[in-house]
Amino acid sequence: MAYSTPLEARIAKKTTKAIVDFNLIEDGDRVMVGLSGGKDSWALMQTLDTLRRRAPITFSLVAVNVDSGYKDFKHDVIAKTCEERGWEYRIEHTAIGDVMDDLLEANATPCSLCARLRRGVLYRIASELGATKIALGHHLDDFIETLLLNLFFAGALKAMPARLVSDNGEHVVIRPLAYVGEDEARVYTKQVGLPIIGCCCPACGDLSLQRQRVKRLVLDLEREHPGVKQSMLKALGNVMPRHLLDTRLNPSGELRDTVALRLEDEQPSNLIQIRH
Repeated sequence: MAYSTPLEARIAKKTTKAIVDFNLIEDGDRVMVGLSGGKDSWALMQTLDTLRRRAPITFSLVAVNVDSGYKDFKHDVIAKTCEERGWEYRIEHTAIGDVMDDLLEANATPCSLCARLRRGVLYRIASELGATKIALGHHLDDFIETLLLNLFFAGALKAMPARLVSDNGEHVVIRPLAYVGEDEARVYTKQVGLPIIGCCCPACGDLSLQRQRVKRLVLDLEREHPGVKQSMLKALGNVMPRHLLDTRLNPSGELRDTVALRLEDEQPSNLIQIRH
């Protein structure tokens, strides 16, 4: 079965590589996709559905949309689209928007609080649906921007993992688009005819937010020095503790650099390997 476009083939290849590199999907998994209605989550759902039909293993998908309760949010369009494509789905209506208004301090950034509240809802629904993995649509740009946000504003050298086990050990969050660029996700979503739906949050698109400032910075750097984003992504997998100041990692100053070795000829049988 050939891919419909070169872009679809490229995204499928990058997603498959992330799945294999980080052991994201295994035989028998029930993968719950957090479907916000934005370009990234649509691209993730479409890509995983394409891979599911090609994979030599069996796994299922269910899309879950967490409606924050904002007026005019088009959850009906999400439901209709899923039905048209034969995707199992669930729309969860919440009052997250109202809760945030009550909890958020004046002039505070709402995004992190919103994400935590939505994550809690996703965890609950994953248990109800028997999902073994929770897939989120974070892409390459999200990894890089999170790294810089923590570096500039939080005093921490961290980004986000491709695979994360929840604190209680009950849930596994995966990010299969780790190698896929935001521009690729945007074009692919339009290419396959999926409707991009705004979240209706009042802060959405606020150019004063720190993430928007970092996004513009990375965009300018990439324009001036092509390959900067790939270099930063590579750096996330090329950490050298001996050259950092964290004494928890290198208490004696003698810790040897850790180098991640990946054998190209090693292909675990229980991971997705797509037929071309």
